[in-house]
Amino acid sequence: MPSAELVLYEEEFQRLDSALKKLRQEANARAIFLIDRTGQQIAAAGEVDQFDTTSLASLTAGNVAATDGLAKLIGEREFSVLFHEGQRDHIHISIVAKRAILLVIFDERSSLGLVRLRVKRSNQEMEQIFEDMKQKVEKVSGPAQAAASPFAEITDEDIDALFSE
Repeated sequence: MPSAELVLYEEEFQRLDSALKKLRQEANARAIFLIDRTGQQIAAAGEVDQFDTTSLASLTAGNVAATDGLAKLIGEREFSVLFHEGQRDHIHISIVAKRAILLVIFDERSSLGLVRLRVKRSNQEMEQIFEDMKQKVEKVSGPAQAAASPFAEITDEDIDALFSE
């Protein structure tokens, strides 16, 4: 997982939003969420008002983190696709560009095969958008700065001094 912070410009957000809407339509899904690896929602499409999106995003990120731990325990690098089948609704989770999590919620109006096919195509488009974002950040701030945390210059002594007063 890349350590650089995600910098999302309006142009790339619009492209991601458009890709999610297109995927929702092509996969006949109820809702689609793009979530960062820390559990923050980046974008969404579909019947999103039907869900507690904050909880859904954080639990999805936790699910992916737990599954990554399981993968390492058995000698795998990662499980890049997860599927949960419910009685009425189903969830398909996949990793996008090693930076984000794509969550697709669908029901009997669609099928796992269709969702997997459409997600695979959509992932390629979103990976390109994430690559474009990375290049834009590097162009603006330089490659070394793009990978640095915005908190890199803060030391433990700075934090102690702040709370010692």
